[in-house]
Amino acid sequence: MDAEARRQTLTLWAASCVLGLVVFDETVVGVALPTMRHDLAMSELGSHWVVNAYLLTFTCFVAAGGRIGDMIDRRHVFAAGAGLFVIGSILAATAATGGMLIAARAVQGIGAAITFPASIAILTAAFPKERRGAAFAVQTTVAGLFMASGPLVGGVFSEVVSWRLIFWINVPVVLATALVLFRCVDPASTWPDAIKAGVAGFDVPGLLTMVIGIAGIVFALMQSSDWGWSNPVIPGSFLVGLALLAAFVRIEGRRSRPLVDLSLLRIPTFNGGNLIFAIFQFEKMAMFIFLALYLQQGLKRSPIEAGLTVTVAIVPTLITSRLFGLWRDRVGTRPPLLFALAVTALMILAIGHASVINSYPLVIGALIVWGAVMPGIAVPLRPAIMGGVPADRQGQASGINLSIQMLGGTLGIALASVVLTGTGLYWPVFILTGLATLAAAIIAWAMVERPASAR
Repeated sequence: MDAEARRQTLTLWAASCVLGLVVFDETVVGVALPTMRHDLAMSELGSHWVVNAYLLTFTCFVAAGGRIGDMIDRRHVFAAGAGLFVIGSILAATAATGGMLIAARAVQGIGAAITFPASIAILTAAFPKERRGAAFAVQTTVAGLFMASGPLVGGVFSEVVSWRLIFWINVPVVLATALVLFRCVDPASTWPDAIKAGVAGFDVPGLLTMVIGIAGIVFALMQSSDWGWSNPVIPGSFLVGLALLAAFVRIEGRRSRPLVDLSLLRIPTFNGGNLIFAIFQFEKMAMFIFLALYLQQGLKRSPIEAGLTVTVAIVPTLITSRLFGLWRDRVGTRPPLLFALAVTALMILAIGHASVINSYPLVIGALIVWGAVMPGIAVPLRPAIMGGVPADRQGQASGINLSIQMLGGTLGIALASVVLTGTGLYWPVFILTGLATLAAAIIAWAMVERPASAR
């Protein structure tokens, strides 16, 4: 293997581990939440913030992370983000209170938001155009393995060793990947000049209005079940959040170099696809978090049993991802996407019914089918929405897509948390999630690559 091939291989595996850690930290925490809650004397709502603090900061800063990486040397941006992620992981592993753990998860989310787009850009630059498809296929497979292992690892660590090890294991992996990428990527020759130009041109007003606006809305939704809407802080936060997001739209429409190019949302397939990805992230997080909680609290399964149950459902994705990709290449986006959304919605509704009658066999059966068809949403949809965007704007489009997807998970966790804490029941959470997925199927039918004759 020559030096260039070795550099490409190392870059591929390091970048794959970065994406793997991002999804791993989404799935690993759900099974461990009851143990964390007990050890740190947290409320039920507080334990939900452990999940949503990570998603919220990732959502708010990933667009900024991508923009900063474009403006400045990606090698140093990646290193800075990795450093933040390591600091957040150490703070989470050593947290003495629930508040400290939530704050540490927020730091992790910011680090991931900076690191992830930089790693994607580094991987893209490392391979010629004709080999990028194969490189990203490897990255997706590695990320799938990380995602699949998350629930089981979380269950084993929280039951047998300590939930704190969930965060400690991030440290050596991040440091190793950062070292590899730092050595494999050449630094920009004009790095100091790029920093000056980047800072001068960065959309600070857009970032501030977006971050505070989204945070205000999510805070109001999350805390409403505890404080109530009669508390003036809740409607106040919600209205301030809406006002700031409206200001964000106006700011972005007037800037020559906006943080988020909102004009892309006028493209029907791109707009509809992003809405579907938001719902997809919502239903995925509902299953990873609230199903894991139901298995332990409703069906009295151990953390290991709960983790193994969810992991078994994800394993088929390693095979079905390729099958859905072949189906999409043969017949287009709409048939596999509509099939996957319809089956996913039915399986989640079935799990909602199972949580009413407390049927573990029905949960397992529906969960396995859900896991098998899950790639049928993302695999056909992502190339469809990117294919509808001009080539010179696909970098910006990718950032918007990821931001909206993560926002769907953030708002979904907030809504599901309100439903669970307000009713004390799990089945309304699953019914809400299933109906939202049916709505996604309707959006797909109406907006994604709709034949011209049907418009």
